[in-house]
Amino acid sequence: MTDYGLSKLCFDLQDRERAAAYRADREAVLEGYRIAPELLDALRADDVARLAPHVNAYLLRYYFTAIGMPDETFIARLGPYRG
Repeated sequence: MTDYGLSKLCFDLQDRERAAAYRADREAVLEGYRIAPELLDALRADDVARLAPHVNAYLLRYYFTAIGMPDETFIARLGPYRG
């Protein structure tokens, strides 16, 4: 089941300024989104596999690109979840 707040965050981080603000202070940016507590924990841990079932794959990719995670790391952390 998708989480609207998580999806909105991932979408919004396509904006360079917003992505820079998020990298500088995640908690301040996260306050502006209604995201389920367990997904907030997954965001804080950069837990790709836990987030994947809750957001569109393209938006998830934008999110991890915005935080600076290399492609190889993203794919490795995706683990058994591949869609």
